[in-house]
Amino acid sequence: MTRPGEPADAAELEDANARFYRAFEALDIAEMDRVWAHGGHVRCVHPGWPLLTVNVGGDLGWVTCTENILSEVGGRVSVTAILATNLFERGRDGWRLVHHHASHVPAPAA
Repeated sequence: MTRPGEPADAAELEDANARFYRAFEALDIAEMDRVWAHGGHVRCVHPGWPLLTVNVGGDLGWVTCTENILSEVGGRVSVTAILATNLFERGRDGWRLVHHHASHVPAPAA
């Protein structure tokens, strides 16, 4: 038996990730159903789906959200929408960010 964080855990996690992509590429709905967890905390984020969800499982928590990035170029202000997922770990000092992922949201077709 391995302890959390040991190489066998990483290998199993890598295999689960590969199973997801194989099912996705094959458009295999039955396999996707086996790969995904089932519950109220489960989320799938796609462009065009604004959201804010907060989930906690033990000492791991995640937030999925839409970020609005303001930038100014040549005196003009623009807003860019970004979909983000932030993973947090709870420790002695409270919740600390351990991973941030953001993806650009494509503009809708004119």
